[in-house]
Amino acid sequence: MNNTIAAFLLGVPFLLLLGLYMGAVFLSNGRHRRWPFYRSVLWGIGTSFAILSVAGPLAERAHVDFTAHMLGHLFLGMLAPLLMALAAPMTLLLRTLPVKNARRLTKLLRSKPVRVLSNPITATILNIGGLWLLYATDLYMLMHHSLILHVFIHIHVFLAGYLFTISILYIDPTPHRHSYLYRGIVLVTAVAGHGILSKYIYANPPAGIAADQAQAGGKLMYYGGDMIDAVIIFLLCLHWYQAARPRKNAAQVTWQNR
Repeated sequence: MNNTIAAFLLGVPFLLLLGLYMGAVFLSNGRHRRWPFYRSVLWGIGTSFAILSVAGPLAERAHVDFTAHMLGHLFLGMLAPLLMALAAPMTLLLRTLPVKNARRLTKLLRSKPVRVLSNPITATILNIGGLWLLYATDLYMLMHHSLILHVFIHIHVFLAGYLFTISILYIDPTPHRHSYLYRGIVLVTAVAGHGILSKYIYANPPAGIAADQAQAGGKLMYYGGDMIDAVIIFLLCLHWYQAARPRKNAAQVTWQNR
């Protein structure tokens, strides 16, 4: 497999996403209230982590070092999706598009296929289930011998991670909403699935991976994944608290007025 071609095919799309986002910010600022600067920063950092995971020294090292591969997995499948989701790209896109096109996009977001894909359970199956398929079968070894498979798996890891993040945290407009309790239960299940997989890797190295590398990679996946999951849990709880607080205050006012 040609590593240079793989890095190009995977790195260029993220560079394009970075450019398109910044271009949309420029257009949006000319028509509407100024777009929050911190969201642009989050998008820039998120795409940078994604690029770092698929191109450059870390990506090159990941072909021979499982720990480096696992660090790239955390960047591509968890950290980058979280940072980019917090940048609210769909909100920016809706602000930038002409009204007619924005309505078409809104109609698409309300469609049944999007409702199925955006369901936290579906997103978890694609995300955690995909990782189990990668590391519990020969797929990981085959990925290093096929350019098409290598590119496809990395794209899937990012998209599944991003889909999972936006199915749990509602930063952008979300027509098909689920309750906080529902999302919380699915999130806890996903965290457990990710943690069990890291322990499975520790005890059962993927084909072609030495035991010591599998143990180091499994530890990194476990503790690194927990750190990122902790941020998602905190944000979900924060949103839940903010959504419940007005209702609680209203009830208190009603009681006081009796």
